[in-house]
Amino acid sequence: MPCHNFDFLSLPDLLHRRELFSRVGCGLTGIALASLLGDDDARANDVPTSPRTAALGGAHYAPKARAVIQLFQHGGPSHMDLFDPKPELNKRDGQPMPKYFNDLVAISAHGGLLGTPFRFRPAGECGVEYSEIIPHIASCADDIAVIRSMHAEHNNHEQALWQMHTGLTITGRPAIGAWVNYALGSENHDLPAYVVLRNDGGMPVDGIRNWSAGWLPPRYAGVHLRNTGTPVLFLQPQTALAPDVQRLRGDLLRGLNDEHRATHAIIDPQLEARIASYELAARMQLSATEALDLNQETKETQAAYGLSNPTTAAYGRRCLMARRLVERGVRYVQVFVEGQRWDTHGDNANATKKICDETDQPAAALLKDLKQRGLLDSTLLVWGGEFGRTPVSQGGNGRDHHKQGFSLWLAGAGIKGGQTYGATDELGYHAVENRTKVADLHATIFHLLGLDHQRVSYRLRGRDERLTDVYDAKILTPLLT
Repeated sequence: MPCHNFDFLSLPDLLHRRELFSRVGCGLTGIALASLLGDDDARANDVPTSPRTAALGGAHYAPKARAVIQLFQHGGPSHMDLFDPKPELNKRDGQPMPKYFNDLVAISAHGGLLGTPFRFRPAGECGVEYSEIIPHIASCADDIAVIRSMHAEHNNHEQALWQMHTGLTITGRPAIGAWVNYALGSENHDLPAYVVLRNDGGMPVDGIRNWSAGWLPPRYAGVHLRNTGTPVLFLQPQTALAPDVQRLRGDLLRGLNDEHRATHAIIDPQLEARIASYELAARMQLSATEALDLNQETKETQAAYGLSNPTTAAYGRRCLMARRLVERGVRYVQVFVEGQRWDTHGDNANATKKICDETDQPAAALLKDLKQRGLLDSTLLVWGGEFGRTPVSQGGNGRDHHKQGFSLWLAGAGIKGGQTYGATDELGYHAVENRTKVADLHATIFHLLGLDHQRVSYRLRGRDERLTDVYDAKILTPLLT
């Protein structure tokens, strides 16, 4: 659950250590139990009113998208091998890199130009070319808009991740999902507005900072739900109590909590956030398990996501869970791969094909499933990583990090499919046509959610902070219906 690192014991004039933990710790449990017994307190979903308009439920204008699913590809997928065919690069495979490749990251053992061994074929009625190693995504070409002209500001994973998730190449800022949660809140009182689905056995690179609330109140952070076993650990009480006993205990502990907050206002925002987390956890006892129970899905649906195939099962589960969550009113869902699977410094061709084998079918199944259920019109899909890969070799057959030009794709609510936007040069090095910065992508996502990126702000140390911050961000109107 979202939490904070607040040192209660370092504050002056607070309760004695033992009394603090007995009263606050138990009080939080009491609040959770009380909410299970019918408490309709909505503090977990309270948000400041500054970016909101009541008439549109938080949006500044009528939104196209009600929810976002971000399929984030840690490591940097190779655009030349997936979405951006470069016949000239293939023709010049092995030749020395041109002199204008003058801002390459300092890589070890870089060699000549490196083409792709994969064939590109026209897909759908639109005829956009996709690589042969993503046939399932290619089958959705008429619903997808591929941006081929993305560029970022840093070649290191961490800084590039911070920019893609939070808007700037510095740490400690809120992730885009936290901003959306802050601006719009949740449509479901019993589930988090911002959910993270990652591999249960491994964290993505940069860990929880990928979904942090930064300096926003901590209740806006992403909530990690497990995709195997119990969705959230330790939700169920170990010892069952009679409802009347639970209610009386809850009333008593609620009173103690209120008394403590009233006399120690200095910690009220942090304590309130923790209470909100416990309240939400209690409500999730009744809702999260049902929402993520994939046994309720038909065999046909499970097969479409590849749940019976060991290669696709893990990612397929997360993609199917994402659909079930937005179906139930979750506002922003991020689906992560473990580690940084697209970081193909060595054996780029085989490594890229392997991760495509794991993710291509589930990602396409999610898009098709949303469309079949009538949810694609209100759900925005965003697929991409923090940067791309170099058109030159590293160590003979690998590719290094590349910020100067790369691809990602959008589909769903408000997106005009069957098109490409922008272009890199003939070798896939620089974004040269309709250059698209990360802030443009963020502004467009906000626009589709009915939010003006210049009006969603948070006052911090005398400054109005924004996701798009110092950038002159533009909405990518050619992509929109």
